[in-house]
Amino acid sequence: MTDTSVPSQQESDGLDPVLLKDLIDAIDERDTRWLSRTLKRMHPADAADALETLPYDTFEEAVGLLGEDLPSEILIELRDAYREGAVDVLPDEAVAQALDELDSDDATTILEDLEEDRRERILEDLAPVDRAELERSLAYEEESAGRLMQTEFVAVPEFWTVGETIDYARGRGEELPETFYEIYVIDPAHRLLGIVQLAALLRQPRETAMEDIMDDPMTTLTPDLDQEEVAFRFQKYSLASAPVTDSAGRLVGMITVDDMVDVIQEEHAEDLLALSNVSSADSSDTVFDTVRARLPWLGVNLATAFVSASVISVFEATIEEIVALAILMPVVASTAGNAGSQGLAVAVRAIATRQLEGDAARRAVLREVLTAIFNGLMIGSSVGLISFIWFRDVQLGIVIATAMLGTFLWSGLAGTLVPLTLKRLGADPAVASSVFVLTTTDVMAFFTFLGLASIVLL
Repeated sequence: MTDTSVPSQQESDGLDPVLLKDLIDAIDERDTRWLSRTLKRMHPADAADALETLPYDTFEEAVGLLGEDLPSEILIELRDAYREGAVDVLPDEAVAQALDELDSDDATTILEDLEEDRRERILEDLAPVDRAELERSLAYEEESAGRLMQTEFVAVPEFWTVGETIDYARGRGEELPETFYEIYVIDPAHRLLGIVQLAALLRQPRETAMEDIMDDPMTTLTPDLDQEEVAFRFQKYSLASAPVTDSAGRLVGMITVDDMVDVIQEEHAEDLLALSNVSSADSSDTVFDTVRARLPWLGVNLATAFVSASVISVFEATIEEIVALAILMPVVASTAGNAGSQGLAVAVRAIATRQLEGDAARRAVLREVLTAIFNGLMIGSSVGLISFIWFRDVQLGIVIATAMLGTFLWSGLAGTLVPLTLKRLGADPAVASSVFVLTTTDVMAFFTFLGLASIVLL
């Protein structure tokens, strides 16, 4: 195997095809030494991308070949499905080594991927202190601050000086967190008193007392706080890190922005997929996984389609009498459905970012109503004019224009009120809203258009 030059950062247009071919050749030839050396010379995120580009069977073979030589930094950068697959392939010794090398929050992520019996077996081989910390993290609910936080942090008494703090941090060496941005000031009971940013610490003379330069934290987190709320606070206060305290105010951990970037991306991806009634979009999903995730929602949509069809059947005689109605029905339903989807997307995003609370919700409803009226008048009049030119029927043009105005008004209201109502009822607006909005919009479109046609045209 030739020694291919590996850039420290991948090009924006993807993985180098030559490097990909060399990786596959190294795996086929079981050249573990070249494979390990090449991946270690890459940034862990780029190395993870390279491994994920391989066919899945080849990926598993590569992980099996590397074993304990697979850097833990690469392991934690893999997407969930690939990381779980890698952990399944790795021997217990390699997993235990990764847990020992990673910060506690990343180590907890690895433990979450393990079956319970294997997890217990691996934990037994760890040092008692490390095992206790990891078991405490696992005791918290999934997707909570307790699962995200790392228990490695720097905390000092309020009476220490800047010089003593710096010397203490240097003395801890490898026990320091890999990444941290602030020093926490605590009392003898380990309760959080304040924080000192590293930038502020380094600007002060060594004899300055920590209590003289500490600030109150912008926000404190509790271990049971949902990760979505944690991400919201990081965005709101532009935080690089935040302390986590228990019910007694004792400092138990910290969360850093690198974890929040992942959470924010995950939450946004979940909302985007949920709006389309899809629960997974991972490239490693099998056909069976994809079908299982999508088929139930397709069944729900099929049922709602029959609801719309039943409304149409009520006006069967009207449609037989005026064939033009059958031609124009899809125009009313699809246009209004798109308007409802637009309002729904805006509303779900605003709910996720806490922009639809109190008076803001009422203003949003009013805005959507006025927008729907304006759009309904513009689009409705255009469609009415086109219908008149097409079918030479003034009454038909007026009917479809009026029906579109009413349907647009309903779609605007539904796009905002449905997710707000579901949120108040405790349901996830992103998951359930689209079915209700699109179904009711279709029903309203057909009922209004065909109902008006039955009254005016017959």
